[in-house]
Amino acid sequence: QVQVEESGGGLVQAGGSLRLSCAASGRTASSLAMGWFRQAPGKEREFVAAISRNGRSTYYEGSVKGRFTISRDNAKNTVYLQMSSLKPEDTAVYYCAAGDGGWGFLVAGGDYDFWGQGTQVTVSS
Repeated sequence: QVQVEESGGGLVQAGGSLRLSCAASGRTASSLAMGWFRQAPGKEREFVAAISRNGRSTYYEGSVKGRFTISRDNAKNTVYLQMSSLKPEDTAVYYCAAGDGGWGFLVAGGDYDFWGQGTQVTVSS
């Protein structure tokens, strides 16, 4: 069993930056692919970014590519999402997820087995 917990959300002005953290606990946490998803009010959950178990492969949703960076520190069992040039449309609850992706990354939410409770990110205009 793996537990994941997000932190770092908050209120930021448009154009600002924020870094989210996701702490994963459990014996196999460092062997799992990790990802970030978000859900805005009235919208479905959407994929944001993913990273492989060793951090060598990453993948981003088109609207965040070039603005967001996903990374991981396996010694700390922590995954990060550095968000820059934030826009009001980035406002959402951000969720961290973990799943068995082999040596690759996972994009589909259904491929993830473990989810955090989410952290709110609000970008004001």
